[in-house]
Amino acid sequence: MKAMLLEQQNCPLSYTEVPDPKPGEHQLLLRVLACGVCRTDLHILDGDLPLPKPSLILGHEIVGQVIEKGAGVDKFSIGDRVGVPWLGWTCGECHYCLAGRENLCDQARFTGYQMDGGFAELTLADPRYCFLIDGYYSDISAAPLLCAGLIGYRALKLAGGGDNLGIYGFGAAAHLITQVAVDQGKSVYAFTHEGDTTAQDFAKQLGAIWAGSSLAVPPKPLDAALIFAPAGTLVPAALEAAAKGATVVCAGIHMTDIPAFPYRLLWGERVVRSVANLTRADGLEFLALAAGIPVNTHCVAYPLSRANEALNDLREGKLSGAAVLVPSMG
Repeated sequence: MKAMLLEQQNCPLSYTEVPDPKPGEHQLLLRVLACGVCRTDLHILDGDLPLPKPSLILGHEIVGQVIEKGAGVDKFSIGDRVGVPWLGWTCGECHYCLAGRENLCDQARFTGYQMDGGFAELTLADPRYCFLIDGYYSDISAAPLLCAGLIGYRALKLAGGGDNLGIYGFGAAAHLITQVAVDQGKSVYAFTHEGDTTAQDFAKQLGAIWAGSSLAVPPKPLDAALIFAPAGTLVPAALEAAAKGATVVCAGIHMTDIPAFPYRLLWGERVVRSVANLTRADGLEFLALAAGIPVNTHCVAYPLSRANEALNDLREGKLSGAAVLVPSMG
């Protein structure tokens, strides 16, 4: 099969042929229909996260068709269209897993990281960590739901209640969770790079009532803030904009160091917390919610062979919405 291979960090992916994967016990073999490009892929490529295995295939927002089932698989049928998220396997036995907090499992394995992902024509997946994709969504439009949507949803849940929600970094996750927040009746305040009027206009089109610089003070204090941009400097900025009792959620797997800030920004029972991965319960909840609203994804499709271009466009902030790789595109 054709695949985009990460052989060395800080180097472009190689478009090459590799052996077709074969499903083992408790595995599905999927034909990749579409795979979203996530900022976590960039963090792996750019060396912000360690490389866990040689010759890695990135990609963890996979929409695939089941074409073969390994021994012991009693879930899904040949031909089913399923989604594969970042969380690809957990032990099921540790105190985190037994408490319904499998996203914190110390032995967890992640798609496109410890396990080869979807920047390829075929991939393997554990059926226990896959989701059926609602017929409302095309292959391309479904892909960003599987990480940008899921992490955004978990971040929104952990942010608690309140009417005024700040969103810092208006990319793939932000454009999806804004639609959920607006549907819930929240007032969304979008924070972008200074002068990025394209992102600010996009946020307003999706229902944000205000959009401005990431260092600006919004018209009203925030009851909660979600930080999707990997910039630690945004934590003090969000606290400055937050009301007493507000929660600031850091939603990325990697963030630059958070600078020192005065205690007065945290005082007043403000909370700073992180979001780690997702649970299968998050997936089931969000995918049902997304199709019901419905949450619409804004995507730019690229052939598999142009994965490096898609990653560069994401790195340089050229995208409104999400990049998606499509192996069948010429």
